[in-house]
Order: sequence, then structure tokens, then C-alpha cells
Amino acid sequence: MDTMTDLATRRKQRRENRRRGLKAARQIDTSVKSPCISVCHMNEGVCVGCLRTIDEIRDWMIMTADEKRSVLALVEQRRAE
Repeated sequence: MDTMTDLATRRKQRRENRRRGLKAARQIDTSVKSPCISVCHMNEGVCVGCLRTIDEIRDWMIMTADEKRSVLALVEQRRAE
């Protein structure tokens, strides 16, 4: 599994490419359901509803299915804490 630093680096690069007007070579992946429950309020950098960080929320649409599953695993870790 990739480290969070690797995931964050790849997401940052995709955001930069998007801002420069470069189109991604793939379509948006919708195979992994978002954990959003429409209780959107940030507390200490994490949404109290879905337990994702602002970067994870913002990047959800451009993540691959594997990246989304990694975020969901982090959400479960946060829920357990």
C-alpha cells in the first residue's frame, strides 16, 4: 500500500496539472462510494461527518479507486481512535 506522502504527492500533481489546463487521461472513477453523510463541519482538520481531511474531500473526485479505498481505510482508523 502506498504511504500517505505518496498519495498526497500524486494528488497534488494532479491538482497542479488540472490548474494548468491539462486533462487527465482517465475518467472520473465512481466505483467507490463517498463516505459523505452531509454533516459537513470541520473540527481540528477533519470533517465530523465523514472523518476525512479537507484535502481528501477536495480530491475525492480525482482519486483512483485504490486511492479512495486507502482514504476509507484511514477513515476507519480515525473512527476507531
